[in-house]
Amino acid sequence: PGITSELQLYCIAIGAVVFAALMLFAGWFHYHKAAPKLAWFQYVESMLNHHLAGLLGLGSLSWAGHQVHVSLPINQFLNAGVDPKEIPFPHEFILNRDLLAQLYPSFTEGATPFFTLNWSKYAEFLTFRGGLDPVTGGLWLTDIAHHHLAIAILFLIAGHMYKTNRGIGHSLKDILEAHKGPFTG
Repeated sequence: PGITSELQLYCIAIGAVVFAALMLFAGWFHYHKAAPKLAWFQYVESMLNHHLAGLLGLGSLSWAGHQVHVSLPINQFLNAGVDPKEIPFPHEFILNRDLLAQLYPSFTEGATPFFTLNWSKYAEFLTFRGGLDPVTGGLWLTDIAHHHLAIAILFLIAGHMYKTNRGIGHSLKDILEAHKGPFTG
């Protein structure tokens, strides 16, 4: 698993340079040729919703997904003393549910426990142990995955908190006008 040759490293470096150039062009185009109007930047509620749900919520959710579907299985093999050359590639865990089910049997049920509110089925890979993993000396990866899933849910909910076009949610203007603090009387 991972980068195993100079050719792979070279290809990744070239790909990164091409992608960086693409992003540089996209940034130039977005802010010089197709720039949004100033009013777009002043619409604070949409910006807050976007940053809370889009960046923090979906970012944490994708990181939790990576930990559950890639990092946990690989660490499970490493902790069991399996030779790193014998460990399946990360994409194989994502594409082959049976491979994950060998390590975590609840994967055979898919998303059914989630939608039936039987969340305890996920306790084998979303834990709340606390303390340190005696093998690695670090925090339990299952605890970290659980933490990122929890904050993802909080941020996804918080990302729908402020009023936008639909008229649902809190108005930031009303909140600020109603605020009575020690210095604002």
